[in-house]
Amino acid sequence: MEITTEKKNEANAVIKSTIPNETIEKKIDKLAKQYGKQMNVAGFRKGKVPPSIVKKMHGEQLAQDAEAEAIREALEQAYKELGIEAADIIGDPAFKKYEKGEEAVEAEVLVCLRPKIDVEGYEKLVPEYEVPEVSDEEIEERLKTLAEQSAPLVSLEEDRPLQEGDTAVFDFTGYLDGEAFEGGSAQDFELQIGSGQFIPGFEEQMVGMKKGESKRIKVTFPEDYQAENLKGKEVEFDITLKDIKVKAEPKIDDELAKAVTKKEDATLETLKEQIKEQLQTEKLSKLYNEELKPKLLEALVEAYEFDLPENIVEQEIDNLANQKAQSLSKEELEAIQGNAEKIEELRESVREDAERSVKATFIVDAVARAAGVDVSDQEVSQALYYEALISGQDPEALLKYYQKNNLFPAIKMGMIEDKLFAKLLDLDNAGKK
Repeated sequence: MEITTEKKNEANAVIKSTIPNETIEKKIDKLAKQYGKQMNVAGFRKGKVPPSIVKKMHGEQLAQDAEAEAIREALEQAYKELGIEAADIIGDPAFKKYEKGEEAVEAEVLVCLRPKIDVEGYEKLVPEYEVPEVSDEEIEERLKTLAEQSAPLVSLEEDRPLQEGDTAVFDFTGYLDGEAFEGGSAQDFELQIGSGQFIPGFEEQMVGMKKGESKRIKVTFPEDYQAENLKGKEVEFDITLKDIKVKAEPKIDDELAKAVTKKEDATLETLKEQIKEQLQTEKLSKLYNEELKPKLLEALVEAYEFDLPENIVEQEIDNLANQKAQSLSKEELEAIQGNAEKIEELRESVREDAERSVKATFIVDAVARAAGVDVSDQEVSQALYYEALISGQDPEALLKYYQKNNLFPAIKMGMIEDKLFAKLLDLDNAGKK
């Protein structure tokens, strides 16, 4: 077996091997003997199946296994020559060539290595920033909003017609072809006019009604309505408006503080302090996402140069190209499909972004290790579980989805990045400065 190695750069090595067919045949014979010791075949004692029979039964599989074993041996020998440890290898080796000739198998494999990055001095790249201030006016504005949201509904004392923004209290009965239909009636139903809760046209026709007034309206159910018997059907509703409710005059006092914080000892002053902290957190988050994070990431990417593993770059190119393809028109997609030149143009159009993305990922990983920042698998699961809860999804189903689609590493890397940058920027103490 002939092996030649070439280290293209610090992150990529090419291994070429020529494996004589006689070497493959010897491995096939060896494997056939091993298989025969484990097989049950009628007419032979268990473990005594002759290699010739095994070859007839599993010749193709034996050949594949023999070739795979020969390639593994070639790679292991090449790794020793190149001084490559298993921990240095990133991703699976990629075959650039694999040809079966009359005398030998010719293979060319690209092996990619984890970049070694010296990130000394990364602390100097952290941008300076001023902690956002929160004004008294902003606190008062948030207080006013909370008070309006917390204000109870009360019956309107003024004798005026129902208008948008009011809450109507009414009875209704719906009729389809003159017959009341199931689920089409209710008593003392409360509906905020203008909320769009009911089918189009319903709320609009209630505007102008007065307390005690009855009215018959006509509406048409949408074509995509969930009830099959009502899809696209015109129906009538008898409505009796019984009351009009509006928000009570907002009160900004200790009672509001207790209602908002759910604490009996809360006061207006403690609520103001809480609002101030919330507003500052919101401003810091906005500053971080829109300015500090991009600026720090840009500084890190510009500061360090190293070779990138080609297979990881190619994977990211595929990912970005697929994303870009989703934004193309039907005509553009049709022009690309089956056109190798157009597909390559699409891939090359995202190469620079892909290389930058891969570079940033390796730098963040290196700086995180230097700074002692890590995120456990349990932390990732907890974050996804919380995300599912607040979005109303099934937490277990979401976790299985991320695991099945191998999305955990990307989520984890994103969490490491944010945790690292928060530490470098000292965001946890920013509000106390």
